[in-house]
Amino acid sequence: MSVGDRLEAGGRAASGRRQLTYAVLLGLVGAALALWAATRSWSVELTVRPAPLPPVREVRSGAALLPWLPALALVALAGGGAVLATRGWLRRIVGVLLGVLGLAVAVGGGYGLVADLDGVVSRQWPALCLLGGLLAAVGGGWTALRGGAWPAMGARYERPTRTVTESDSAAVAPPGPMAGRRTTEAWDALDRGEDPTAG
Repeated sequence: MSVGDRLEAGGRAASGRRQLTYAVLLGLVGAALALWAATRSWSVELTVRPAPLPPVREVRSGAALLPWLPALALVALAGGGAVLATRGWLRRIVGVLLGVLGLAVAVGGGYGLVADLDGVVSRQWPALCLLGGLLAAVGGGWTALRGGAWPAMGARYERPTRTVTESDSAAVAPPGPMAGRRTTEAWDALDRGEDPTAG
C-alpha cells in the first residue's frame, strides 16, 4: 500500500469517525430534549369549588397525556450507545429503528401542539418535544444511510489484516517439537519433569 493510499484511508477513517460523532450527538441531544420536554407541564386546569374551598389545580405533563412518549424518548436515548457498539448492517438497522423512534416522538410533540387541551396550555414544551424527536430522527436516518461505512468503537485499536505472501511464508520458522501435539500432552510432560519443547 502506497503512502498516498494510506493517507486516503486515514482521511476516510477520520471522516467516518466525525460523521459517527455527529450522528450520535444528534440522536442523544434530540432524545434528551424530548424526554425533558415530555416531563414538563403541558397544561394546567383549575377546577373551581364552592367557597371557601380553593380551586383544584391539575397539572398535566406530556407524560401524563401521552404515557408512551417518555418511554420512546428514553429508548432513543439508549440507542446512541447501540450505534457506538454496532457496526456494518447491524448499525444501519439500529439507525432505522432510531429514525422511527424519533419520528414517533415528534408525532407526540406535534399532537401536543394541535390538541385541544383544557385549562392554561403551554405550547413551548410540545414544540421542544417535536424538535427533539426530529433531531433524533435525523441522527437515526443518517446512521441508516451512512453508518455501515463508519468505523466501529474500537476500530482504531484493531490490527489491520494482512495476507501472507511467499516471502513471508519463507521467513516463518519451521515447526518446533510441539507442532501437532495437544496442550494436555505438554502439561503431562511438565508434570513428569520433562521439557516438552525438547526434540
